[in-house]
Amino acid sequence: MTARIFCIANQKGGVGKTTTTVNLAAGLAQVGRRVLVVDLDPQGNATMGSGVDKRSLPLSVYDVLLESASIAEARQRSPKGGYDVLGANRELAGAEVELVELERREKRLRLALQGVASDYDFVLVDCPPSLSLLTLNGLCAAHGVVVPMQCEYFALEGLSDLVNTIKQVHANLNPELQIIGLLRVMFDPRITLQQQVSEQIKAHFGDKVFDAVIPRNVRLAEAPSYGQPGVTFDPASKGAQAFVEFAREMVKRLG
Repeated sequence: MTARIFCIANQKGGVGKTTTTVNLAAGLAQVGRRVLVVDLDPQGNATMGSGVDKRSLPLSVYDVLLESASIAEARQRSPKGGYDVLGANRELAGAEVELVELERREKRLRLALQGVASDYDFVLVDCPPSLSLLTLNGLCAAHGVVVPMQCEYFALEGLSDLVNTIKQVHANLNPELQIIGLLRVMFDPRITLQQQVSEQIKAHFGDKVFDAVIPRNVRLAEAPSYGQPGVTFDPASKGAQAFVEFAREMVKRLG
């Protein structure tokens, strides 16, 4: 059984991609799955949010993309999350420029993951919000995309951009790529507009919308400053419970 590789992607910033990545990873680890988080964002938020210090990484995803290290050499353990992390830091911003000149530039991550595919059940790739060579590496490596989205007016607009990108990558670079599902995040049922947009999303995308809904939750927002996922930071919080529920749904949906 080789790992299922998923990008957590949305071209709109600030929609909770990193929160989704680290909490889904911790949730999957709690239900007994072996997980690797790949941080493809130069800001390194998924790295820090997993309790790994991005400033003192001996090796990072940057070294892996430039093929000077393997994932097995560069990965770290999330101390509280129970999963592995291929970390990122500011160095990664330079990789963007360096990769342009190289051959197989959009397939570097895919090739690197082949070396550890049997070590994991799930690989979750946290992509930067822009469509860059880094995001492209994620999309070329993945079997599918999980899209976290807020139920607000502009969300559907950003989604159509992402769907077009996925179609292009599917047609030209990675025929396996598909949307696995849409996850409604930062949801506040008291806001009528959010309920309306949620219904619109369900009407439009049908069973591609996960049943799990992640509520707006202070504890989830606080957790990264303590260097751990919300799922382990406050397991009793509504947000943590929703992510464990989502992890279960993910496992069930994929059989």
